[in-house]
Amino acid sequence: MPILVYAESDQGIYKKSTQELISFGRAMADQMNTEVIAAVTQDASGAELGQYGAHKVLQLEHQALSDFKAENVAEALSQAARAVQASVIIVSSSANSKYMAPLLAVDLEAGYVPNIVGLPTSYTPLTVPHNVFTNKASAHTALNSDISVLGLSKNAYGVHHYETSAEITTHNPELSASTVEVTSTDKASNKVMIADAEVVVSAGRGLKGPENWGMIEELAEVMGAATACSKPVSDLGWRPHSEHVGQTGKPVAANLYIAIGISGAIQHLAGINSSKVKVVINTDPEAPFFKAADYGIVGDAFEVVPDLIQKLKEFQAQNA
Repeated sequence: MPILVYAESDQGIYKKSTQELISFGRAMADQMNTEVIAAVTQDASGAELGQYGAHKVLQLEHQALSDFKAENVAEALSQAARAVQASVIIVSSSANSKYMAPLLAVDLEAGYVPNIVGLPTSYTPLTVPHNVFTNKASAHTALNSDISVLGLSKNAYGVHHYETSAEITTHNPELSASTVEVTSTDKASNKVMIADAEVVVSAGRGLKGPENWGMIEELAEVMGAATACSKPVSDLGWRPHSEHVGQTGKPVAANLYIAIGISGAIQHLAGINSSKVKVVINTDPEAPFFKAADYGIVGDAFEVVPDLIQKLKEFQAQNA
């Protein structure tokens, strides 16, 4: 029985998280001696997905899938899973997938485990490692259902390349009328998005005001990073709410998270705890963030950040 992967795309472009999902699915498929099928629900070509491990691409074609509506996507994936007799469906940790996956699991009467951080430790029964309690602990959960829905954490496995050529087929699901209406969609442009960023540069009230955010944006630009902020900063209107990260904002699982002028409230730390390397810059050596950080600099951000930008530019120039 094959593995079905929900391949999210944005305006026809597949995100790194989607590439990672397919690579993860391929590794599982190889161990289960089966194949991995990538389900595409938007107007995107599936031809490139073979290089990440997909054996087949299933193009789900329906007018209702042109915009993301969780109930429509869940219904389409449920029908696709039954059509190909999939035993495992893998989804990402994006906000859309976290909204959609429980609906899919209920429809399939499947077990659902989010926040998975590695390949299964057993296949009889299927047992997966995942983070729990806002990433403060880990668990191994066994699924005894006939079908399993797995939510992979970002940067948990990585992207792997294969010499696979994916076969593309189409499937026309029959969807119920949606109770959700999309009236408009606002998309940020010319910026590295938090959800896709390998590096995130975040700042808090220690910057004293929105007029000082120029150096944060410059540091992010030099590093090819996304910019983010703490909840008080977005509440004050210094930065847009789309940049608020933490337990009550966007979760971050970057390879490098730099916190500047952020004390480290427990809600903030819970939302960024999955990041691999955490760096804090703060004038207060007793700030809670120092206990959670891998590296810390006790210093004034208005002195440290410009020096850091200068050193990074010099390093890049030397290695150009």
